[in-house]
Amino acid sequence: AAAAAAAAAAAAGAGAGAGAEEMAQTAKAVWLCDFVNSGVPQPEHFEVVESEVNPDDAGDGDIVVEIKFMSVDPYLRAGLKRTPESGESGRRVMSGFVSGRVVASKSADWAEGDLFGASLPFQTFQIVKNVSKQVIWKLTDLLEEKNLSHGIGVLGMTGSTAYAGVTAVLRPEEGETIYVSAASGAVGSLVGQIAKNVYGVTTIGSCGSDEKIELIKSTFGYDHGINYHKVDDKEALKKELKELAPKGLNMVFENVGGFQFDACFDSLAAGGRVAICGLIAQYNNEKFEPTSLQLSQMIYTAQRIEGFVCFPWLTGQKGNFLQDMSKWLKEGKVTGVEETFYEGIDNWAVAFKSLFEKNDNKGKVVVRI
Repeated sequence: AAAAAAAAAAAAGAGAGAGAEEMAQTAKAVWLCDFVNSGVPQPEHFEVVESEVNPDDAGDGDIVVEIKFMSVDPYLRAGLKRTPESGESGRRVMSGFVSGRVVASKSADWAEGDLFGASLPFQTFQIVKNVSKQVIWKLTDLLEEKNLSHGIGVLGMTGSTAYAGVTAVLRPEEGETIYVSAASGAVGSLVGQIAKNVYGVTTIGSCGSDEKIELIKSTFGYDHGINYHKVDDKEALKKELKELAPKGLNMVFENVGGFQFDACFDSLAAGGRVAICGLIAQYNNEKFEPTSLQLSQMIYTAQRIEGFVCFPWLTGQKGNFLQDMSKWLKEGKVTGVEETFYEGIDNWAVAFKSLFEKNDNKGKVVVRI
């Protein structure tokens, strides 16, 4: 909490000097009011706080940015809970993935007008200190401002998550079969397209309505869809998977957890791989429930389960995410890029809440500033 508050203070340009009154810009930021240990986070758990930012406070190596789009992502839920390291108060500025435009620069690597994606405080106008040491990637030659929302989606965190899970963790071979939970979501929608159109894999996706089943087939190209509200326990899902993949699943891209994971693990073929990306079914529980994982199953079948995060691929330490994804977009191998927009920073909390309730969201959920 202390580190986040310090980041907010730096972003707000605290202690502006001479000329601040003429140069100051009003910025709005999303703050968490206190810990939310269980249940679905509500809008009243957050507030939007205004502050003044003076661009003249930028020093050597800094840039001044205007945020155009903010992301809401399920992984943020874990950071709302009290932990032994949390301290007494949960109040802090929220941070996450954003995209925007550079309005002033004192860095040799960035110019006014550059477009970017980044992991920063959810604040509309801010000074990014020592930009070379921040998680930020240039999008100037890949996007225009009109589709800059893709900088937090297909060319941002969600795109790099799908890319890393498929290309590096699962490593598909043509003719194999993959199961993707939350297939209509920001990550799952891209996983299906990469697996099918780049690697020639048969795709099975699960989601929570017949409308979304139609979406993943017609827009994202999935071969099969399962409505988990109609197949709502482990044995029922195993029966469905046996019909769709009689030889077993070669790959599972896990976004949900719960009975879906248990059914998929029992349905895994020899040599099967599981990429653990998220467990949204349990994010609002105070404690995670254990899985019924049978480790002995994995020995002679040479099965593998691997967790991962996107940062090494997003920042270019591994793979060629931006180049490959841009190429697949141009080639039409990734075409279904769905987004659901919520308007204005005051609706950030509403958008975040929607992730954990029955909703009509399709693809990436984006807050447009």
